[in-house]
Amino acid sequence: MDWFAEKLIAWQLQHGRHDLPWQQQVNPYRVWVSEIMLQQTQVATVIGYYQRFMQRFPDIAHLAKAPVDDVLHHWTGLGYYARARNLHRAAQTIEQQHAGLMPRTQEQLEALPGIGRSTAGAIRALAMNQHASILDGNVKRVLARFHGISGYPGETKVAKALWQVAEAHTPKQQTAIYTQGIMDLGATLCVRRQPNCTECPMHSRCEARRNDTVDQLPSPKPKKIKLVKTARFFIVSLPNQATLLEQRPTQGLWGGLWTPPERHAETTVEDFLQELALTPEHVQEQKQGQGFRHTFSHFHLDIEPIYLRLNIEPTHIAEDNSRWVQPEKIDAENEPLGLSAVAVKLLAEQRHLQKTIKL
Repeated sequence: MDWFAEKLIAWQLQHGRHDLPWQQQVNPYRVWVSEIMLQQTQVATVIGYYQRFMQRFPDIAHLAKAPVDDVLHHWTGLGYYARARNLHRAAQTIEQQHAGLMPRTQEQLEALPGIGRSTAGAIRALAMNQHASILDGNVKRVLARFHGISGYPGETKVAKALWQVAEAHTPKQQTAIYTQGIMDLGATLCVRRQPNCTECPMHSRCEARRNDTVDQLPSPKPKKIKLVKTARFFIVSLPNQATLLEQRPTQGLWGGLWTPPERHAETTVEDFLQELALTPEHVQEQKQGQGFRHTFSHFHLDIEPIYLRLNIEPTHIAEDNSRWVQPEKIDAENEPLGLSAVAVKLLAEQRHLQKTIKL
């Protein structure tokens, strides 16, 4: 066992995290769900979602049998919703092709939707007692600093160099402890900003500390100017407060989620009413909402909400991807629906308006 692994294991046993929900009753399914949730999301945010998800979907069979809307509902607020859809699809694949048991080889795991090299390695190392390496965001940061590896980790040659050192350090014994340890080190001490180098067990041999480049590694992603797009959302309700939602296509932005109808920024109220085979006379109340910006990884979306209360239910709506819902009943017991963060915000504002101006 090399110096790095030995130091890390000793540190993890004494100072690492041992009480996270997915560290209890460890099995491949629980580890898999936690790893997917932790992609692009902080531990503090994940814990509550993970506990609710496990209560509703305690094993692969329950997840595979559940409607995708129910799965997306329990993911609402976590973002990057393709993760939830892939979890659901993978669970169904496991049920159909692997007799409901999580595959045990790297190749079989990577063949499942949403499971890449690092996630497969984490499942094997943490839950299957196998020798496997990982390279998530925390691990990339630790290894880039310790070895002084510059360059954006998303670049092929940099990723290759990081994988080489990740595999070189991963011990054949105590792999689970080591794997948890390197994730813990990156999450608690070797953090992105203001790392606690003095408490780090690696500080005496860390290249970044030696060369005063800790704040520069790993190298950031080259910046690109984000495009700005605009859209108009129509939050349409009936006198009984039922609200119209549309399901997004499974591919693309907010895939499979439900939102109030989104249209081009130039779409007028009259244009939208014409879609519903209605006229302005069918509008009981109309309110221009406060615009806001929602930012995605690659662009900004400026949103202009328009709140409409109709005095008649339109018959001309697409039944395959549209439905009327009572917003306060969108929950696991009544009507589980996966909502985008924007939809949650718009519906919350709608309830506020209903109270203040009787919209």
